[in-house]
Amino acid sequence: MIREMIMGTVGGLGLFLFGMVLMSEGLRKAAGPKLKSILESMTKKSLRGFFVGAGVTAVIQSSSATTVIIVGLVNAGLLTLKQAIGVIIGSNVGTSATAWLVSASGLEFLDISMYSMPAIGLGFLLYMGGRTRKWKSVGEIMLGFGILFLGIDFMKGGFASLEDSPRVQQLFISLGDKPVWALLAGLGLTTLIQSSSASIAIIQLLAMGGAFSTNWMAALNTAIPFVLGANIGTTITAQLAALQANRNGKRAAWAHTMFNVLGCVIAFPFVYLGWYSKMVLAICPWELGGASVGASIAVAHSFFNIANSCIFLPLSPVLVKAAVWLVPVRPTEAAMPPVVLEKHLLDTPEIAIEQTKRQIVHMAKTAKRAFTHAIEGIMENNRKKLDAVKDIEDIIDSLQFEITSYLSALSGRPMADGISVRLPVLLHAVNDLERVGDHAMNIMEIAQRKIEQKLTFSDSARVEAQMLRTNAEQMFDDVIAALETGDIAPARAALTIEKRLNEAQVELRRTHVGRMSEGACSAHAGLIFIDLVDNVEKIGDHLTNIAQATIGGLQWEGIKPKIVHGL
Repeated sequence: MIREMIMGTVGGLGLFLFGMVLMSEGLRKAAGPKLKSILESMTKKSLRGFFVGAGVTAVIQSSSATTVIIVGLVNAGLLTLKQAIGVIIGSNVGTSATAWLVSASGLEFLDISMYSMPAIGLGFLLYMGGRTRKWKSVGEIMLGFGILFLGIDFMKGGFASLEDSPRVQQLFISLGDKPVWALLAGLGLTTLIQSSSASIAIIQLLAMGGAFSTNWMAALNTAIPFVLGANIGTTITAQLAALQANRNGKRAAWAHTMFNVLGCVIAFPFVYLGWYSKMVLAICPWELGGASVGASIAVAHSFFNIANSCIFLPLSPVLVKAAVWLVPVRPTEAAMPPVVLEKHLLDTPEIAIEQTKRQIVHMAKTAKRAFTHAIEGIMENNRKKLDAVKDIEDIIDSLQFEITSYLSALSGRPMADGISVRLPVLLHAVNDLERVGDHAMNIMEIAQRKIEQKLTFSDSARVEAQMLRTNAEQMFDDVIAALETGDIAPARAALTIEKRLNEAQVELRRTHVGRMSEGACSAHAGLIFIDLVDNVEKIGDHLTNIAQATIGGLQWEGIKPKIVHGL
């Protein structure tokens, strides 16, 4: 039994996390502006998001599943943290539908893991056989969804024998006069089987069978602390999902945990004094006995979640602040303010162009930050700085999408010729900056190889790498200054630096090959150093395009963009 529990938990956890990664990546690829706008419109108001969460959870019979999906949507950038909290609060109310099904029908609760196999099969077919990227992404979502719930099913299966164990029933009965321990037992059981719906259903069935007590008031007093513990235990699933999520995904998981834990803290004094059971009995129109005690537990569960929602739904901005405080931005990460591109300014193209330029400047500063973290990471073997590069690259991709979408919308508005000719140049500048971020990612990847293979640069190579960094950062500063002020002097200075980078690429390749021949540097370290030189030179090429565009007044005339092959 112990071996089954361990193997089921470990294997199920691996499947669960793998499914989460697949689903999140599929959502990121498949979600276009239309899906994003639909989700935003559905959850723009906290109250509307609350009803969406309650409805979805009532259908799929799992608040854990809903919360995992919400963490995935936040992780994919499709929901803001504030929008997600409304849905999470609603999911807690929706999950009480399972308790009503158990009490009303006497049937086992609906386990959505039964859909995992068809989802995996269909998802795999779409992922492998889909003709378009969209269908492949949909298949990846379905495949991830199915694997995720298959993992939950494996974890639950590992502990399936606990449900029928007389020792477990005896434990429940012995905890009747110890509400604190009963709460912890409910928390532990839900953590083990990964479903509050499952653990509350077990509690209901035990109570309906007389396992707690033949005194129904005593049975209710025993069951309610278990229900509170189950509500805390169900947050573990979201926390597991957040292990593979980005910072906002982790914040959504912590908001879920805070909401449930604080609700239990508020309710527990009433439970401990016996007042909660009396409130439930006052609500119930029936005499307790047999199956009706299960319905009373369902009332207790629903009442807790509804009351909790009434308290915390208006306080969702406070939960957002608390979640941000619990999961702050690390010093090595780039804190980026939201993109500010006002759509109502599209009818004033001159102003729209100016605010677009400000966002491009911000994108250039962000790209420089990605490069700085990457070059410091490879020189210092600093994993934290290298990890930050991926987060910054996500920001750069987001900026590219928002600015490109805004310029595309602007292109459809009537404007003077002097403004319209600047649009394609600005679009190319945005694409060049996005490619700069790609090269920073390349440097991050070769730095990770350097660390994993325990390679070191020679003292000469370190001096040369520092020279590259100094020149590239100065080129960034000159290009940013030219974009901000429109002054061509720093743009011309950037072109001068680019010539130095081109000359350095040839010279450093030659000297480094010489060091490898002399045995002063290993072949593997030499290849990594040459990759570093090439990526810095390509970054210089993309910055050159922007500098030339600035010198040309952000118009095509006189501009000869430098073509950069490869990443």
